[in-house]
Amino acid sequence: MEAYKKWVRRNRDYVHSLESLANGLTWLLPERFSSSEIGPEAVTAFLGIITAINEHIIDSTPTHIHTNSSESSFPYSLCISALKDLETLVEVVAEHFYGSEKKWNFIAITEATKVLVRLALFHNHGYKMLLHGGETPNVENSTNASSSPHSNGGFTKPRGHHGHGYLQRYPGQNPWNLEGRALSALSRFGENAMMVSDPTWLHRVQQQQAIMEPPTPVVKRPTLSSILSEKGLHGALFVMGEVLFITRPFIYVLFIRKYGIRAWNPWFISLAVDLLGMGITSYATWSGDNRKHKQFHISASEKDELKRRKLLWALYLMRDPFFSKYTRQRLESTQKVLEPVPIIGFLTEKIIELISGAQTRYTYMSGS
Repeated sequence: MEAYKKWVRRNRDYVHSLESLANGLTWLLPERFSSSEIGPEAVTAFLGIITAINEHIIDSTPTHIHTNSSESSFPYSLCISALKDLETLVEVVAEHFYGSEKKWNFIAITEATKVLVRLALFHNHGYKMLLHGGETPNVENSTNASSSPHSNGGFTKPRGHHGHGYLQRYPGQNPWNLEGRALSALSRFGENAMMVSDPTWLHRVQQQQAIMEPPTPVVKRPTLSSILSEKGLHGALFVMGEVLFITRPFIYVLFIRKYGIRAWNPWFISLAVDLLGMGITSYATWSGDNRKHKQFHISASEKDELKRRKLLWALYLMRDPFFSKYTRQRLESTQKVLEPVPIIGFLTEKIIELISGAQTRYTYMSGS
């Protein structure tokens, strides 16, 4: 296994190219979107899991690991990716053996499992916003010793000493790095010269170095109580918005089980939960000039995540009953207009065929 990990890390670009090609070819497998598509979906799920494992191996490279005492060693992102790759296979197998109505029981179990894993990830990672549903780790760059105003290059900068003369003689160079290197060389020379005469000398030097070097800052994981106490209402609203985003797919499936996929109630309820969650999150994180200082600040990647979630609303056009009543008619009319055009008409027919086939699967249009 270690040899495979090393090979993936050394050939990450080659691995990504192979994965993209293989995943693209799965859409051309025979029996795709038919009643006997268990085989193609099993192949797709297998390739997806292999891709997720490779991504996890690359992300766990030592140069990609961020030291943080609050992070858990459990591979949440890998677990969520594997569940998303398996959910379509679960849907197809359940429909094949139990029918189109009872399959929603198995889909609900799958969605409930994803909700539990995402809530655990949300809690264990300090209530950070989930990126791509938790598949992408939300890791901020931790403050290291080099960012301290009294340190540079790993050596402690003496307080009150500015080194103006050195800067005048050697412009463009960092005096503290060179001074640290000189001290390190002297310390090694002293160690070799005095170790024989005084064996305890090295021990005293190490103790002095331990006292001089600043301790590594320990990053504490934010808790719900600390977020509520520091951010107040905005912190509570942010947590509530994330919980609504995480649980929305499960709520959607529960109402589909009750009313059916062709009913409007699940469609409207799911849309209402999405709008409510996004509205709450936007209010908690909006950076207006007239807002209080306790506003919940978010990073650039989290802002991109909010944009991605808004783009997912386009999937409501592909979900029944909206698709059956409105979107399908638009697609068919477009196909009739472009059908006489050579090549373009053929490509349009194939694209619409793929869209119509994918629309029959809840997991392709769930946005979860």
